[in-house]
Parts: sequence; structure tokens; C-alpha cells
Amino acid sequence: MSVNEWRNWAGNQRAEAVRVAHPASVDEVSAVIRAAADEGLTVKAAGAGHSFTPAAAADGIRVELDRLAGLISLDPASRLVTVQAGMPLRVLNRVLAGHGLAMPNLGDIDTQTIAGAISTGTHGTGARLGCLATFVEALTLVAGDGTVIRCSPTERPEVFRAARVGIGALGVLTEVTLRCVDAFTLCAEERPERLADVFAGLTEHVEGNDHFEMYWFPYTDRVQTKRNNRVPAHDRPLGRLRGWLDDDFLSNTVFAGACRVGRAVPALVPGITAIEARALTPRVYTGPSHEVFCTPRRVRFMEMEYGIPRAALPEAFEGLRKVVEGLPFKIIFPVEIRVSAADDIWLSHGYGRDNAYIAIHQYVGMPHEPYFRAFEQVAEGLGGRPHWGKMHWRSRDDLRPEYPRFDDFLAVRDELDPGRVFANAYTSRVLGD
Repeated sequence: MSVNEWRNWAGNQRAEAVRVAHPASVDEVSAVIRAAADEGLTVKAAGAGHSFTPAAAADGIRVELDRLAGLISLDPASRLVTVQAGMPLRVLNRVLAGHGLAMPNLGDIDTQTIAGAISTGTHGTGARLGCLATFVEALTLVAGDGTVIRCSPTERPEVFRAARVGIGALGVLTEVTLRCVDAFTLCAEERPERLADVFAGLTEHVEGNDHFEMYWFPYTDRVQTKRNNRVPAHDRPLGRLRGWLDDDFLSNTVFAGACRVGRAVPALVPGITAIEARALTPRVYTGPSHEVFCTPRRVRFMEMEYGIPRAALPEAFEGLRKVVEGLPFKIIFPVEIRVSAADDIWLSHGYGRDNAYIAIHQYVGMPHEPYFRAFEQVAEGLGGRPHWGKMHWRSRDDLRPEYPRFDDFLAVRDELDPGRVFANAYTSRVLGD
């Protein structure tokens, strides 16, 4: 791979930039953007490459934020923390923990940069919590003419409402101010259950826990549920051996082997998923929030995720089961279901409504497109909004009706980047040229 070539984590997206920039200051970012505009080149900032879409693909100048990844300020009293946009979440979590603070919620991986995570609408699960971008109190970004813009609820509020989930279309983020919370301990309760039983009590599960999610194993009636709730004491630590066995060996090493077998002999997949569903045993443990939320993910896969109105979850899931049953190939990866609260961010999947999320996956090298396209039809019919960083085939014409402030976002884009310095094939498809 050449020095200018970029590949995402899953390996399904590649791009060759004219050159790569590693700016070490906001002024250097501005200079890169002004030079690109003068040369007629586009600019895209690349994070950790964990998006499955080509949102970060650059054929002009790729901006790597690895030299803009430090802590700028931290105020324990106000719990406001400002970091440079290239800081990975795993580093952010350690920095916050070292000062007695934490993010209010997290997803299940921590490899993304903070800029990439908020720009695509990355979320965790929790009925009373929005996506990670809802924790943002202020942003600094560099617009298409090299101008540095700071925005917040009171300073350039229209830019703030657009840029928290901006898909990289408004500028290059350089600084992010987050409203954090005091560090907290979670008690994790994980156990296998019957699908029908969980759906029968779904409202209670979702609303009665701080964080609830579940994984369905295709071709079975089994799910693995996860409940994470705040507790006052870290008094049930997960043993090192049990943690390694469950989260490293079984969930990565053994699962990777099972996926390779399923890819080689697809007829074995239903049996494999049945074994997986029954191999998981209950466990209850406590830990620092970021350690409970985030787990290692080394088995590579393709992914699509849709946010749908929470009330539509049973219908969407039933549609998904019919899709899986009708496919001419097998699905080896579990299906993940999470929830989030409504927010006011213009292109957030949760704008104006409480969401449920259904994330579908397939092991790399196994067929996935017919599966994803069929489920997309189910989700679209229920008002589904695709995750901006995960595979989908939607475009501006059919996305616009799903976002009441879509045209307001486009107006901010016209203001900040009239020359489309930050455009690429993906933004042209989902936002227009």
C-alpha cells in the first residue's frame, strides 16, 4: 500500500490521495485548506477508519489528525473538557478517568477519534441518553476558505446544530468541548434469554435499565441481553481469567474460527449460531464505566445500522427475521439492538424522536449486499435513518423527508463550503453536489 493510499478497518473502502497532511495546529489546518482550494483539490479528514461508508475517502488531500490529538483544558468543577479532535476515544477515556470524570455514555468500541465518532452520529445504548454528539458543548472547525469558526449553543448556534453531526461536509474539526460527568461504576448483567420473553417485556427492559441492549443469533430463538446500571461501589470485579476467556478468547479467537468455518461451509452456519447462543453463560460484574461499555472487536465484518422510531422496533425486527429466512446464503453474525433518546441535532439519527437501532453484520468474505439491501427496504418503510458511518444505499432525495432540518443543514453547508472543498462521492450522494 502506498503512503497516500487509505483503507478503512473493514477493508471495503480505499482511496488514493494526491498527498497527505499531518497538521500540528489550527493554523496549519487552515493553510492546508487554503492551499487545496487554490489548487482545486478537495480535503477530507480521516479518523480511525472505522466507518464502513466512504465518508472519509479523499482523492485530493487527506488530513490526518494524529498531531492534533491532545488535551487542551479540563475543569473538574464544571466538568467541561476540551480536546483536540484527533484524540481517540480510548485515550479520552483514560484522560477523563485520571481526573475523576467520564463520558455519560459510550458505544461498544473505543478506537474512533472523537471527531469521527460525533460526525457520524456514533451512539451507545440508553433510553434517556442521546448519541455521543449530544455531549458536545462547543466545537472549533475550519471552513472551506480556511476560516476558523467556533460554535456553541450561544455562538454561531446554527453552525453548532449542524456541525455536531456533520459527516465531514462542513469543515475539518480541530477542537471539541465535552460536558462530562463524575466517574461512575457500572454493574453489568449479561445473560442468554429467549427472544419471545425479551420482546414481551421490552418496554420494561428498555426503560428500567440505564443501558439495555441485546444480540439475536440468527436461526435461533435465543438472544444475549446486556444490562448496565450505575451502582455506588466497584465490589464485583470481573476476574482476569473470566474476562480474557469471554471477551478475548471466546468473543474474538473462537468466534473468528467459527466464522472462517461458516464461510468455508455455509451449511454449517445455523448449527454454529445455535452453539454460540448456548455457549454463552450468565455473568454479573462491576467496573469503571468505560471498561464495561467498551470491549475488543478483532473479528472483521461488514455492517449496516438503522435508527427507527422506537415503537416500530417489533415490526422492524419481524421484517428482519423474514429477510434472514429468505436469503439464499447464511448469516453468521449476531444482530445487535440498542436504543437512544431524542435530540435536536439536525442530521442526528435521533433528531426529534426516541430511537431503536438494529445493526446487522456479516463476516468479511461472505455475501452481504442482498441481506443489507433487503433489510434497508424494511427499515426505510418504517421511517428508518441509516447510520452515516455504516453501509447503506440511500441518497439525498429519499433522505431529505426523514430529516425535518435537512435543508437547514444544506444552507449551513452552502455558507461554510460553497466551493465544496470537503465534498467526495459519499457527501455528493447523501447531500447533493
